[in-house]
Amino acid sequence: MKILIHFLKPLSFLPAILMMCLIYHFSAQTGEVSGNLSYEVSYQIVETKNEVFDLGQSYEQLSEEAYGIQYYVRKAAHMTEYFLLAIAISFPLYVYKVRGIWLMLLAGIVCVGFAGLDEYHQSFVANRGPSVRDVGIDSIGAFVGILLVQAFCWSTLHNPAKKKKKK
Repeated sequence: MKILIHFLKPLSFLPAILMMCLIYHFSAQTGEVSGNLSYEVSYQIVETKNEVFDLGQSYEQLSEEAYGIQYYVRKAAHMTEYFLLAIAISFPLYVYKVRGIWLMLLAGIVCVGFAGLDEYHQSFVANRGPSVRDVGIDSIGAFVGILLVQAFCWSTLHNPAKKKKKK
C-alpha cells in the first residue's frame, strides 16, 4: 500500500497543472474574445437580477448595467482563478508535509510567479497587455486560497476534541 501511495503522491499536483493550463488558455484569448466573454457573464448577472427582482428593465438598460459591472466581473474572475490555483497547489504541498510559513511562501511564490508569467504571456496576445494591477489582484485570490487551505488542514488535523477522545 505504501508503494502505491508513493507513486500516486506526485499526481496530487495534477489539478494545479490543469488549473495553470486553464488560466493560460483564458490568457491566450484575444482582447475582443475575452471582452465578449466578460460581457456575456455580466449580462447574465444583470438579467438574472432583473428577473429575480422583477425590475422590468429594457434590453438597453440591462446592456448598460452589464457594461458597468464588466470590469468587476473580470477582476473577480482573476481572483477566482488564482484562488483555485492556490488551493490546487497548497493541498499537495501539505501532503508533502510543507506547513506553516513555508507553505505560504512556496505556494505564494508559485502563484505570484505564474501570475507574472501569465501577464507577460498576455503581452504577445492581440489587444491584450500585461498589468501589474492584475498580478496584485491574482495575488489576493491566491493568498486567500492558501490561508483557507492552512485553516482547513489545521482545523481537521489538529482538532483538540479528537485528541481528548484518543486519551
